[in-house]
Amino acid sequence: MRRGSNLPAVGTYNQTLVLDLIRRSAAGVSRSELAERTGLSAQTLSNVARKLVDEGMVVEGPPIVAGKGKPRTPLQLNPQARYAVGIHLDPAVDTFVLVDMRGTVLAHAEHAPRHTDGPQQLLATLARHANSLLDGAGVHRDRVLGIGVAAPGPIDVARGALLEPPLLPAWHNVTLRDDLRDATGLPVMVEKDVVAAMVGELWVDADQQLSEAMFFYYGAGVGVGLAVDATPVRGRTGNAGDVAHIVVEADGPLCHCGQRGCLGVAVAPERLIAEGVGADVVASPAQLRSMLGDLAQRAVDGDAAASRVFERTAQSLARAMVIINNLMDADVVVIGGAMWSRIAAAIEPHLRRALAESTEITTTRAITLVGTQLSTDIAALGAACLVLDGAFTARPAGLMITPR
Repeated sequence: MRRGSNLPAVGTYNQTLVLDLIRRSAAGVSRSELAERTGLSAQTLSNVARKLVDEGMVVEGPPIVAGKGKPRTPLQLNPQARYAVGIHLDPAVDTFVLVDMRGTVLAHAEHAPRHTDGPQQLLATLARHANSLLDGAGVHRDRVLGIGVAAPGPIDVARGALLEPPLLPAWHNVTLRDDLRDATGLPVMVEKDVVAAMVGELWVDADQQLSEAMFFYYGAGVGVGLAVDATPVRGRTGNAGDVAHIVVEADGPLCHCGQRGCLGVAVAPERLIAEGVGADVVASPAQLRSMLGDLAQRAVDGDAAASRVFERTAQSLARAMVIINNLMDADVVVIGGAMWSRIAAAIEPHLRRALAESTEITTTRAITLVGTQLSTDIAALGAACLVLDGAFTARPAGLMITPR
């Protein structure tokens, strides 16, 4: 538990600390409970609570009578006090979400990207779709904290730019943060998609079971978001989480890096489809999603050949999870992503069994596989939560993260 400070100079930290505790409690938290949990004096806590109420961030709930003594008045989050927009750039579809302060999705839209457009056209299209989302929801811009954008790496954090994401050639070397800010008039944050997904999971993790955890993202590619001490791991350049070249099959398919059996090629959607139909397949990301869904349904319906595809894939995923867990001691694993949602029913039983039977685990606790708490597009929602996290997560002075 983070502790507060009674020094006036870190009032912003105290406000975000108190707000974080309030938003994680559905029933609300009383002032006396907040003072006990934060270590703040009664006067400091009262001042912080008054400011949050005056700013509309929290409201007072109905008094609760519990035994003798003065009724307890809970402070509850006002989710509609502020909003954030999240965008996920993906080869198959660009996803847009509008969320409130709880991370609840209020509006959602998907648009097929035009890969033939140039950067300026792409940016203008993003801005138009974001503005349309806000207009459709009737949300005034002065209540929108900003826009978060999640994209495949590598990214340039300092410039807020996409460098050369392999599956998004139209976005190579685009200064997305500043250009989108200029086009919308809203602050913008740019983050690697797996980091954004981990931020989103942490934001909605009311029970804080993900303090040490990994988020396996399975879409057109595979990546991992990590959390240590309930804080997302970004790495020195913001590009942590590239696990595609962990070798999981000694005699597996050849990777472009020169190794055999890298995770990226071992669990690639194209490989699953090729194994399932008995031939190499050339298809768009959207077609791959549909074909994977059909293959997974065959497995669920009892097709032995289709089931073997997912059993083999589960073994590869389990080995990668074990390797990362042995290194990080982060035994809670969340898994999701655009492709994962199509195959979860077919692969999860095999994955759980592979994790339980692994002889390579060196940590003292078994790996726990949990489902994502995020609805709709995980990376888009995570991108919106980036903005909320930057504005409202309690960090010591000098470590506050805000959109630019």
